[in-house]
Amino acid sequence: MLSSIKLSPSSFTSTGFLPNRRSIPTPQFSPLPIIKSLHSAFPTQSFSSQKPLHVASIDNLAISKNTQQRKTECQAYEADRSRPLDIKIELPDEDARLEAAKRIKIGIYFATWWALNVVFNIYNKKVLNAFPFPWLTSTLSLAAGSLLMLISWATRVADAPKTDFEFWKTLFPVAVAHTIGHVAATVSMSKVAVSFTHIIKSGEPAFSVLVSRFLLGDSFPMPVYLSLVPIIGGCALSALTELNFNMTGFMGAMISNLAFVFRNIFSKKGMNGKSVSGMNYYACLSMLSLLILTPFAIAVEGHQLWAVGWQKAVSQIGPNFVWWVVAQSVFYHLYNQVSYMSLDQISPLTFSIGNTMKRISVIVSSIIIFHTPVQPINALGAAIAILGTFLYSQV
Repeated sequence: MLSSIKLSPSSFTSTGFLPNRRSIPTPQFSPLPIIKSLHSAFPTQSFSSQKPLHVASIDNLAISKNTQQRKTECQAYEADRSRPLDIKIELPDEDARLEAAKRIKIGIYFATWWALNVVFNIYNKKVLNAFPFPWLTSTLSLAAGSLLMLISWATRVADAPKTDFEFWKTLFPVAVAHTIGHVAATVSMSKVAVSFTHIIKSGEPAFSVLVSRFLLGDSFPMPVYLSLVPIIGGCALSALTELNFNMTGFMGAMISNLAFVFRNIFSKKGMNGKSVSGMNYYACLSMLSLLILTPFAIAVEGHQLWAVGWQKAVSQIGPNFVWWVVAQSVFYHLYNQVSYMSLDQISPLTFSIGNTMKRISVIVSSIIIFHTPVQPINALGAAIAILGTFLYSQV
């Protein structure tokens, strides 16, 4: 309760106050003003308080030159009442802080994903140039990832997933599609340049729309269909102007696109209602794909061809060839694992945009490192296809 105490000029005159020293009580220190007998001291004031008062402010403390009188005006408020302060203190917004942290985390995921993918493609192409056995190379990639995750679970670095028969049953078609897509892409890169494989693989959204429309009965708005025009046109232009065109390499990239579309469809259905994290989901996917791929790799290529090819590669490259194989195997698992981890944090739209930017980084870096000859019309086709992929992700 704010109150005003005004001291009249007649109460504290210089002639009546200073000489009468005996009427002044002994000073006592107190953080609060001592107010006694307010009615008797100030008969004209109507004021009473049973609680201690804090002095808020003292104004107009002055001595008149003419009358030599002191006039004081002060304000007080009760000690147990809060008095609002005219100070704005901005506390950090918790939601804004969490959103900023999430954006930083996603940015780190994307940067790591792209960097690991570039490194994998470089080492994968080096291995395939010296050791042209894509089925074994694909098998080693899945084996390395499976081994890494088994060690992580055994050492408690990562928590092992809790799975049941139903989980592996729904994962099986995903693993089949993943195996086909992985092998087909590796076969493609063993026959053509890395940049050409990824230009053709940028047409994956076109396969996604066509499969969803004609096999699943889904319908899309007109802008989606229009975005397929630059995708298909750009891929066709790049294929027609590719200097080192190879039909096996071209068909491998096309089959990989179709297989990964089915993998995404089956994966979406299999992940519904499951509590397995993205990292463990891909680990289980790698293990099941390894079991599926191994007998086919042995049947198609065989251990006798592998032994001869391995000796030839080691004699030509030296011990570094072994490190190339290890690097391409480990980095394949790492970049896929990070991509599944990022998919846990972002929407499919953001993931598609990130995948498009990843292809740009792979195409550019591979052209620079392997000195791939590119004609202007071929580069134009690649740019049109990638632009179409970006437009597709937007609409």
